[in-house]
Amino acid sequence: MRRALNARLRAVPEWAVWLAGAIPLALLVADVLGGRAGVDPVAAIEHRLGQTALYFLIAGLAVTPLARHLRINLVPFRRALGLLCFAYACLHLAAWVVIDMGLRWPQLLRDVVKRPYLVFGMAAFLLLVPLAATSNAASIRRLGVRVWKRLHRAAYAAAILAALHWLWAGKVWELRPALWLAAILALLVLRLPLPALWRPGAQAALRK
Repeated sequence: MRRALNARLRAVPEWAVWLAGAIPLALLVADVLGGRAGVDPVAAIEHRLGQTALYFLIAGLAVTPLARHLRINLVPFRRALGLLCFAYACLHLAAWVVIDMGLRWPQLLRDVVKRPYLVFGMAAFLLLVPLAATSNAASIRRLGVRVWKRLHRAAYAAAILAALHWLWAGKVWELRPALWLAAILALLVLRLPLPALWRPGAQAALRK
């Protein structure tokens, strides 16, 4: 079954991932134009863009655990998932800076300093910038695979900070960002090396 699934996944072109990744933006635009963005459309735009960025980031982080533990190969799509995350993060930041804050830079800087959730969000975005800039074959060749992989481990820190940004931004406690934070931590644990007895086939080998 996994072989058949992986064969189907290999047949999916990368442009299809990009096309699917544009669907949340298209739905958001349709809701705003159709007056279905709620009583505070600006907040809805910001929140949905930021949440979508986090979803794509988590999807990218899940690629290695899925390949390692379930033998599901989504590795060819990891670059597109990461860049979609960064694109939505840029739109989220732009919506806050331009639409919400109206390019009022002094007030914007004061808010970043005094509000912890904004500090978390800006830190997450700054971590994503070098990851997006080096998501290409030329950067892998220039940095070397080992250094490149070490750099891109910052995606976990960015994801944790982004989840904290969402969690702290709410005026009331929300379960959803807490669950996503738990999912990120679970993915981080799944990336750790398995003890020898937990590796596939280890128990069978011991019984021989």
